[in-house]
Amino acid sequence: MNYEAIAIWSQVVSSVLFIAVLIWLFRRFLIPLIMAAQKAKNDEIALAERRRNDAQAALEALQARAGDAQADAKAIAERAAAQAQRERQAAIAQAKEAGERVLHNAQGELERARAAARVRLRGELASGALSLARSEAAERIDTARNAQIVRGFLRFVERRSS
Repeated sequence: MNYEAIAIWSQVVSSVLFIAVLIWLFRRFLIPLIMAAQKAKNDEIALAERRRNDAQAALEALQARAGDAQADAKAIAERAAAQAQRERQAAIAQAKEAGERVLHNAQGELERARAAARVRLRGELASGALSLARSEAAERIDTARNAQIVRGFLRFVERRSS
């Protein structure tokens, strides 16, 4: 028996057994630890991705709500502008109607004042003319002729006022 060959084979077998034990220990203890750590990291990554997706969804929802709010603000501004325009037009129409009414009333008042002034003027003219006629008639004309002239003048005034 060759002791040298036995020693070499003994080292080969012990090396193979040592490697087999290392592989068994690696598979028995280290692989489960590595797998647990990998699973924990995967879970952590999945949680982070889920949170990121939730945050993105919330951001999109908030952006949509902000867009809706901007659209609502624009619609409110347009409605307010339209309402202001309608109220302005209504106020202008109301002021125009009031102005026309005042103008119409003033024209009527002016016509009444003119008519009253004409009546007063006629009365004053007639009174002045009668007064002048009486004073001159008394000097120039006798009573019968005076009555005839007064009647003619009154007829003339009545015709002119009609």
